[in-house]
Amino acid sequence: MSYRVFIALRYLKSKKRHRGLSLNTAISTGGVALGVMALLVVLSVMSGFHEDLQKKILGVNAHVVLLDYTGVMEDWGTVMDKAKGAPHVLSASPFVLGQVMVSSGENAQGVVFKGIDPELEAKTTLLKEHIKAGSFEPGENGILIGKELAGRLSVRVGESIRVISPLGETGPFGMLPKMKDFKVSGIFEIGMFEYDSNLAVVGLKAAQDFLGLENAVSGIELKLDDIYKAAAVSRALREKLGSPYYGRDWMEMNRNLFAALKLEKLAMFVILTLIVLVAAFNIVSNLIMNVIEKEREIAILRAMGASRRGIMSIFMLQGFLIGLAGTLIGLAGGYALGYIINTYEIIKLPADVYYLSHLPVKMKPLDFIAVSVSAVLISFLATLYPAWQAARLNPVEPLRYE
Repeated sequence: MSYRVFIALRYLKSKKRHRGLSLNTAISTGGVALGVMALLVVLSVMSGFHEDLQKKILGVNAHVVLLDYTGVMEDWGTVMDKAKGAPHVLSASPFVLGQVMVSSGENAQGVVFKGIDPELEAKTTLLKEHIKAGSFEPGENGILIGKELAGRLSVRVGESIRVISPLGETGPFGMLPKMKDFKVSGIFEIGMFEYDSNLAVVGLKAAQDFLGLENAVSGIELKLDDIYKAAAVSRALREKLGSPYYGRDWMEMNRNLFAALKLEKLAMFVILTLIVLVAAFNIVSNLIMNVIEKEREIAILRAMGASRRGIMSIFMLQGFLIGLAGTLIGLAGGYALGYIINTYEIIKLPADVYYLSHLPVKMKPLDFIAVSVSAVLISFLATLYPAWQAARLNPVEPLRYE
């Protein structure tokens, strides 16, 4: 073993025999460990929220949506066939989209009115899996509504609601609103207030007739084998189909939301790294005290022929070992705490507020690597000044009166 490693390990221990690590070493190591653990748990929780939000968005939305610049797609059958033949596309489904008002008794609300083909929609989105009551098949005169919307309208499965189109029909006294009664055939719960309170789904033909589209649709929904290739598939289909068709992927449609989450995660990483920086100051103070305490030993080593670089490396190695040990303990503690929180659901959340029954945790290897590298690097940088002070120590002064 190199004398540098031997001495660095010896300086980590207490002066008295059989006492293990010194108190200062233990405090410095614990500070790094707590900082790393806090960072990992917070980043894992934020990743969990991000993944849960992504699942809810994709629960009702397709990976890629093909649209027409004119607003309606007449030759949608041909477009859908071409889209299904593109790489990474698993299934496709036509849809109709519009804005209407729904009412029941004295309750009314504006909603997004969507028409679907239930058989194709079940292969393209996960809406069917979120049905909590009734059936996914709306039929000719059925309608699917969200749980929040059902509560606002005070309706249940089997009861009727009135759908009113703002476009209206031309009557003898001018423009009149178009109205039709639909029976609630199913109630879904996505877990996002925006969808559960503002979405109503009917059959494709019923939506076309009510909105006056005849055989046209608003667009085509696509399901892919890899959701992260949505942008590339969207661009490829735009080039393949040409004008007036274009595509939008799920990340583009929710860009602001995911950008905000990404920025918040980065901000939390930077803020919580300050905990590791505080622990690094403990390492600095520990090494400075060690240098002052070991002045005579450093002088003896210099007199025996140790170089300044060798002395410097002893204290750099000592601080590095403290940082490495703290990081490893923090990694183990962070993983264990994240596993316990996620598995045993020890932190409960009010489901009516957050749409989550417990705190979600998603531990990503990239987060662990980033935190580990950052903690070890900060710990190493903290050793430079004390090690430099030890290296420039004049060996004559401590030994003058010996």
